[in-house]
Amino acid sequence: MKPLKVLIADDDQNVCEILGLYLRENHFTVIEANNGTKAMSVFQSEKPDIILLDIMMPEMDGLEVCKEIRKNSTVPIIMLTAKDEEFDRVLGLEIGADDYVTKPFSPREVIARIKAIFRRLPALEKTSSDDGEKYNFQRFSISVNQREVLVNNKKLFFRPKEFDLLLYLVRHPNVVLTREQLLEHVWGFDYAGEMRTVDVHVKRIRDEFAQHEIHCIQTVWGVGYQFQPKEEE
Repeated sequence: MKPLKVLIADDDQNVCEILGLYLRENHFTVIEANNGTKAMSVFQSEKPDIILLDIMMPEMDGLEVCKEIRKNSTVPIIMLTAKDEEFDRVLGLEIGADDYVTKPFSPREVIARIKAIFRRLPALEKTSSDDGEKYNFQRFSISVNQREVLVNNKKLFFRPKEFDLLLYLVRHPNVVLTREQLLEHVWGFDYAGEMRTVDVHVKRIRDEFAQHEIHCIQTVWGVGYQFQPKEEE
């Protein structure tokens, strides 16, 4: 099996060297970039399988790089941040990061996060190949096979994890699902992130649907979320 290629984008050479060492020892191929502009160039030329992206970098910061990459790619991105404010963590998730770790961190933790992301991918591929699974509602439809959500034959834009979250809610109509349940079943048992992750992804889904005045995911305060298909009838 071909080794996974990891792009480390960080202007701290010590971070690049230490992470690179541990990654190579764990049979990853490593490429590096020390500023945001170079990170974009290396991403486009090398096509990495996953990106470790520092937020504070010269020329283009990590948030800008993440936004640019997310315009046409779903490559997994783990943000590296020295900041501990919730605003930074949530903003990273809102613009499309899959996970984040706060400095100082253990290289073992970063590798565990990488492996956790790729352990989930086979399950997602299996879900997306279920023949003929489709959900039709009055205002929209979901095709599992194509991983598409259509409103009046127009495709809505959902990132992979947003689609997975929506699909899990749809498969459990009118059931109140806690954030813990959603994290466990959508992100996996070994996900090391926080409950706020669910809220951020639900907000994205709602914002996309709201453009078409669809309001099918309800908040159950103090508990979690509920998909109500009758909202569209």
